[in-house]
Amino acid sequence: MKTKAAEQRRSHRHRHTKFQIFTTVSLTVIIFTYMFNTNTFISNISFNFNPKSTVPVPPNLFNNQTFILNQLKSTSTFQNPILIVKQLIIQESQNDQNPLVPPVNLTTNQTIRTKLPEFDIFNSNQEFQTQANEFFKECKLRFFMTWISSPFKIFSEREFLAVDALFQSNPDCCLMILSNTMGSDFGFQILKPVIDLGFQVLAIQPDFNFLFNNTPAKSWFDHMKNGNRDPGEIPLAQNLSNLIRLVVLYKYGGVYLDTDFITLKDFSGLRNSIGAQSATRFGNWTRLNNAVLIFDKNHPLLYNFIEEFALTFDGNRWGHNGPYLVSRVVERGAVSNLSVLPPEAFYPVDWTRIGGLFKRPVNRAHTRWVEAKVVQLEESSYGVHLWNKQSRKLRIEEESVMGRLISQHCVVCKIFNTSQKTF
Repeated sequence: MKTKAAEQRRSHRHRHTKFQIFTTVSLTVIIFTYMFNTNTFISNISFNFNPKSTVPVPPNLFNNQTFILNQLKSTSTFQNPILIVKQLIIQESQNDQNPLVPPVNLTTNQTIRTKLPEFDIFNSNQEFQTQANEFFKECKLRFFMTWISSPFKIFSEREFLAVDALFQSNPDCCLMILSNTMGSDFGFQILKPVIDLGFQVLAIQPDFNFLFNNTPAKSWFDHMKNGNRDPGEIPLAQNLSNLIRLVVLYKYGGVYLDTDFITLKDFSGLRNSIGAQSATRFGNWTRLNNAVLIFDKNHPLLYNFIEEFALTFDGNRWGHNGPYLVSRVVERGAVSNLSVLPPEAFYPVDWTRIGGLFKRPVNRAHTRWVEAKVVQLEESSYGVHLWNKQSRKLRIEEESVMGRLISQHCVVCKIFNTSQKTF
């Protein structure tokens, strides 16, 4: 019996071993077949695990240009590989070794334009100077905003709040919105509620050649247009806005406001001022911000800001060409005819706490805090910067600090709706 049982065990192990061998061989065949097919597919797109590989495209696509796939990775070894394209750049095709896969010249004008389709925002309006002079003819206090964006980014109800509140506290001012998209019938319809009330607002496409001429911005502009300078990963529109606000104030003088700034007071008493975003407990500023700028025409500090922008431009570091820029220049000293206002003037609420202004009170203590905060802002602040990057998706709840401020500081008030998240 023991001998027979032992023979059965050996037979069972033999069959199990044969099954394992068969399974292993079969799996190996499948894997190699799959890898061969996969490698064939991958080789067809020149994917060889190099940081940059080229993919020839049909000659009728993008005028014989080539896709450059940067840092391709496979998420699996044996499963269907998913190619993760970290950066997609369309480059001109030039390759002496292989006419089908030309090398890339990263400094051509065509490269920049295809890398950044939104480069068309550099298009200029040659009637800008005439229209601007006519608009400012009877203007006592000039305000500027910028809205440089893709056609798909709309000047929404949240941005309209900034326009609405401005005219409530500065009814005799005129507002120019420099925009590549708002100077249209669509933009006019957005602004029509305040225009119909008699307020002076004009959305207009700027003339960059005119604005940048005779300033250090001209060299930056020319290098960028010619493809001799990399715009970087930060959206070009954001950095262009940082520059336009400087040059338009230098050319015309007045007040620049971000479109997420809710004005609470009359600005006519301010001149040559910039606001501190943060300060020490002794009142010394630690960081300035460029969301609100008030300067006379041809102020030398504006020229220094523009020069700093052109000389140190870095399109890969957030804030480097904006709030950090004005901080760097002023910190160097030798600045005359400038007032640095404390944080409560323009930035009374830090960006990390801005959400608290949007919440309705939930108890008596919270209600008292809301009431005290509204009084404080009304007395001490020229306005509130909403830090849209943090607050844009927040709904302004009824009886919140923002709800109360907006209801008291608007002329249209058509969009106060507790169910509207973008407001």
